[in-house]
Amino acid sequence: MRIYYYHTQDIQRIWKEWHQHLFPGHLLYGATHFKDYGIDMILHQHNPTTSHWRLTLYNTWRILTCRQHYDVLYATAFRGIEVIIFLRALHLFRHPIVIWHHQPIVKAKGWLRERIARLFYKGIDHMFFFSEKLVNDSLQSVKARPERMHIAHWGPDLDFYDHVISTAGKVERQGFISTGKECRDYATLIRAFNRTNLPLELYLNHRNGNIDYDQQIQGINIGNNINASWLNRLMPGELALRVNRAACEVICCMPTNYTVGLTTVAEAMAMRLPILCTRNHQMPIDIEKEGCGIWIDPYDEDAWVEAINYIATHPQEARQMGERGRQLAERIFNLQTLTSDVAQLLLQL
Repeated sequence: MRIYYYHTQDIQRIWKEWHQHLFPGHLLYGATHFKDYGIDMILHQHNPTTSHWRLTLYNTWRILTCRQHYDVLYATAFRGIEVIIFLRALHLFRHPIVIWHHQPIVKAKGWLRERIARLFYKGIDHMFFFSEKLVNDSLQSVKARPERMHIAHWGPDLDFYDHVISTAGKVERQGFISTGKECRDYATLIRAFNRTNLPLELYLNHRNGNIDYDQQIQGINIGNNINASWLNRLMPGELALRVNRAACEVICCMPTNYTVGLTTVAEAMAMRLPILCTRNHQMPIDIEKEGCGIWIDPYDEDAWVEAINYIATHPQEARQMGERGRQLAERIFNLQTLTSDVAQLLLQL
């Protein structure tokens, strides 16, 4: 079997970096191990344009002019291939389309937009979701078709993180670290750590999407216990080495309707770190139920202070949380299980 593999990022570059242990394989959604299931791939040629319309036109042209045979179009997101999906809905594109749907399917605003959206979803043969909650929320929409919706056990590339840990050698893990950039609530996190005086390595962006983090933290004093670094295109492998020096991973986010923070949760589980995370009901993993972390309600500065102090004063329990997270990743949430879930569906098509 052969698939046309579409990723919103530069897959050629990322593929090389994965082979060099610089990029974790789970961010390729199974592609690194499809060959184990007899699945060959045509890799989409990336276009770095930031214009959505230019990207869509380019992708449409690349896909429609592909002369190599393939059986399924497999995409990590639908951004940039919307025209292809509409063509599929109109029976003008003959290949089945399988995508990852990162947010719940919702009712569009306005009658016309909703009618267009219903046609759009007819062009998607199957969708993978990160959690049961995302599926259940999507089923509230008439556009959702249960037989086309699937949950995959998305989890970390354990081999990648084991290589990171092995490369680093023996290190004494100390303090807390925050590395995520999407929908983050840096303001609450900084205020909480200012009150604890405990060490935090904070990696942040100036901007992510429509969120201006410079404005978010403007006027907030950053204590001497916080080492704040603006992310400057650090490779995931380099960042993972820094995470490996910490004793706890903290994930402070704003409320969303999708699994924001999941990538960092996966990293912490793989590296045996306890997790402090803003409560997100869309997550496939209940970190408190699984005993690998503590939930904190959004914007609850006092609860963050309490959780940070608990981890600092209960080092043995913190280490046990990290071990439970790793065991959960080894059992269920890992790249191998993810690849199996996806490959089984692709092979059916």
